[in-house]
Amino acid sequence: MKTLKVGIASYEQMKARTLAIANGELKPSANDPKVWFTSPESFARLLSNRNRALLAQIADTNPRSLHELADLTGRTPGNLSRTLRTMERYGLVRLHKGERGKLRPEVTFQEIQLEMSLS
Repeated sequence: MKTLKVGIASYEQMKARTLAIANGELKPSANDPKVWFTSPESFARLLSNRNRALLAQIADTNPRSLHELADLTGRTPGNLSRTLRTMERYGLVRLHKGERGKLRPEVTFQEIQLEMSLS
């Protein structure tokens, strides 16, 4: 089962981490989060109940286009396009270009694991 590890860190923490990696001061481990959010709220907004249901629908039905997914979910293609493009930026879905420019969504992970420090 593929799992996406996500982390929560402030912009300043992410910048410091990126610079430390670039300067060779920090070597990220294979277990480190691959995707970062600046707050638990931004993570929760992206993975709202409605959006998790959308991901499950995509995984269960493998729609061939956004229009087919719109028919299955009752959401407008424009709304789906915006939501899925945001999810794609975070690595939650992949949008494949098909015939005549149709986009076919694919869920890339079966599980998401959140890592967050309290300090």
